[in-house]
Amino acid sequence: MNKRILYFAVIALLACGCNGCKDNKDSSEYITVSPDAGTTYKSGDPVSFSVKYPADVKPDSVVYVMDGKRVGSSNDSTAVTLKTDTLILGARVITAKVYHAGQAQEFTTNIVLLAAKAPEELTFKVEKVYGHDTSSYTEGLLFQDGYLYESDGGRVADGEGQSSLRKVDLATGKPVKKIDIDPKVFGEGISIVGDKIIQLTYTERKGFVYDKDTFKLLSTFENNVGIEGWGMTFDGKKLYMDDKTNRIFFLDKDTYRQTGYIDVYDDKGAVNQVNELEMIDGKLYANVYQTDDILVIDPKTGAVLQKIDMKALYPEASRNANADVLNGIAYDKVTNRIFVTGKKWDKLFQVKFVKK
Repeated sequence: MNKRILYFAVIALLACGCNGCKDNKDSSEYITVSPDAGTTYKSGDPVSFSVKYPADVKPDSVVYVMDGKRVGSSNDSTAVTLKTDTLILGARVITAKVYHAGQAQEFTTNIVLLAAKAPEELTFKVEKVYGHDTSSYTEGLLFQDGYLYESDGGRVADGEGQSSLRKVDLATGKPVKKIDIDPKVFGEGISIVGDKIIQLTYTERKGFVYDKDTFKLLSTFENNVGIEGWGMTFDGKKLYMDDKTNRIFFLDKDTYRQTGYIDVYDDKGAVNQVNELEMIDGKLYANVYQTDDILVIDPKTGAVLQKIDMKALYPEASRNANADVLNGIAYDKVTNRIFVTGKKWDKLFQVKFVKK
């Protein structure tokens, strides 16, 4: 047989097998779920779920489940509408459980939920300038009891210097207490919980717990939450940490195990490389690595509420030699002061965020 004729004969048989033999197939194979996978919505938009099926399928009921939680049901193809204003942002998986003739079949789709509106644009005013130790590759920064606490990153094997944990005098920018950590480990974000300092590591998937006053290492823990350890903060009840993606994890303050998460989105899509974190008046403030932006994030939904353009704070052309990117936000609750700095910067700035 001519190869060309054989080719078209095979194609014809495949077409029949896929499309032309519907009568030999279970009708449930032609059930579809709406909306289409990947459809985007803004937070607050109603989302209508429905199932379409051929005339010979008459389901007893259809139950809709989002991320494991029931959100509605129907006895026919009537749509079920879900409010989205309180949902966390990001990809949400929807499963339609179709009950028919004593059996149940599941059909899935997904939506992507974005922030309801574009973040408000803010800028800043510099209120005071302090010194900052240029040997510190700032990974974590916080303020408590009149001092800055700082995690300085680096790994000796990579030629970056040794990571350290520091207690810093605000007026001089110099450490009043400092310990170097394991030279094989790259230190990252820190938080204070009671009388302990918690420190993340970069790719080592472990965390350190220190006595706040003496810096004595009390214990270590396995960090199996994110792909990497980046920023960290504490709201008085739970810890938050990120891992270079747009995900911020919730951790138990005593066990350091994951209890939940949010994904950071603005009105356009996911915002990745969320880095150093600080909690200020119930909102998460976050550096975005390799940018001059600070984000204000809703800790309940992940929505970017405000974006602060810090480009003019310390222009690259004016910075000290070896200065790297903006990173480090600390908040003094007592005096309502906000401090920001960068990796190996010679300055730390007291700032106020204002509308443009």
